[in-house]
Amino acid sequence: MKNIKRNQIVKTWTLLCLMLVSFSCQDDFLDRLPLGEVANNEELGVGGQEAAVFGIYSLLRTRVGGWERYWFGSIRSDDAQKGSTPGDAAAFGNTFNDFQYIPTSGLNNTWWNGHYEVIFACNEVINNIAEAGDTDQGSLINDAEARAIRALMYFELRRDYGEVPIITVTIDVPSDAFAPKSSIADIEKFILDDLIIAEQSLPISWNGFPGRASSGFAKSLLARVYLHQNDWVNAYAKSKEVIDSGVYSLDPSLVNLFERGGNNGVESIFEIQQTVTENGDSFNSNYFISQGVRGTGVWNLGWGFNTPTENLVNAFEAGDARRTNTILESGQDDGGFGSGVLPGFPPLAQQYWNKKAYTMNSVRAGLAINGNRWENIKIFRYADVLLMAAEAGNESGAASQGEILDFINSIRSRAGLPNTNASGQSSIRDAIKQERRVELALEEYRFYDLVRWGDASSVLGTLGYLPKHEFFPIPQDAIDQSGGVIVQNPNY
Repeated sequence: MKNIKRNQIVKTWTLLCLMLVSFSCQDDFLDRLPLGEVANNEELGVGGQEAAVFGIYSLLRTRVGGWERYWFGSIRSDDAQKGSTPGDAAAFGNTFNDFQYIPTSGLNNTWWNGHYEVIFACNEVINNIAEAGDTDQGSLINDAEARAIRALMYFELRRDYGEVPIITVTIDVPSDAFAPKSSIADIEKFILDDLIIAEQSLPISWNGFPGRASSGFAKSLLARVYLHQNDWVNAYAKSKEVIDSGVYSLDPSLVNLFERGGNNGVESIFEIQQTVTENGDSFNSNYFISQGVRGTGVWNLGWGFNTPTENLVNAFEAGDARRTNTILESGQDDGGFGSGVLPGFPPLAQQYWNKKAYTMNSVRAGLAINGNRWENIKIFRYADVLLMAAEAGNESGAASQGEILDFINSIRSRAGLPNTNASGQSSIRDAIKQERRVELALEEYRFYDLVRWGDASSVLGTLGYLPKHEFFPIPQDAIDQSGGVIVQNPNY
């Protein structure tokens, strides 16, 4: 009965809160069950909330795994621009590319509502386990999975909006979906509390269920939260725990890392799962298809958004293999991916494209699908943890210079570059900033790094950034539907 009630409430809440957005390049795709979905708990033989937890992973893909991710995290940076054609999604371009934030943006509504829908599903799992008094290992793991994912949702909300409502109740009536905003300090404490519980119960790895939250994921997210708090000692400690676990390593192939073979690979800590099976079953979102080359015929690969800037192209050192695995250039050969030379610019609408969203021609031909619908969305990968450890160790003094440089140089070595010549805290700090930019380019890190470093105004000021643009305005729909319980952020 509770599951039926929840479904009814979620539908009601969605009707109340979710503004549906129509745009010219929206794909017609269906919400699908999560990968490996099962019909009932008996098939799993573990925690009592197992099926509900699988539903949470499905919601990650369908509610927060779409193109909104890169509008918030990438297009607001100096690494990317709107892309596509000038008139396509021009209003969204003004909002995110030019820092003309508005509370009524459709992307804003979808991003906010999607996060809370995942949170509500996590709350139900956590509350059901608590109400039942279940303490078996399977239930503790289910609880930990829900807490880890809830923590990720609140971290992303806090990063994008600042103060947001903390909601922990199961939604029984629509008004349960609204609460006053909490302070950033309280939100961060809530996130940390969830993650500390999660890291203690989650397995170090999963057999047979790739993509499920692990203790490495919880520890990596703890490190990231501490990094945003400038709590360097704890950020270093948690990053080092992930490194010392021995579970993860750098994928030796940059090509494989962002191809189908790299899904849930040696570098993967947590990914939103997507796939197209050989028999045509499809579990995916518009995340990668919306970033594919926008052309005709064999080059009709997507909608063409989130394209690299000239500034990013010029940020790579000579000989850095990451440039050719990040930047796809109009009029140039695709670098062994099998489709040959791209058309020029024009007729293509952009000079550069995100190669991390590009795919092997052989895979496209084998599946008879042009656009990328099978690459997982990387939320945490090992290279990020190495760089977090380097940064936190450098700022705290918790690591020797030699250890810090080893972290940096392992990443540079994979990119075909010599060891860095950085020495001393300031020089190493600059080296880490450079490595984070080129290693994690177009993966929704750059804007948030600039903000937490205090560099956003100096780097993005000429693009229209002001200090108030650290946080997006709360969606007007959420404020209206709350009856004034939620108040707008300052300066909006």
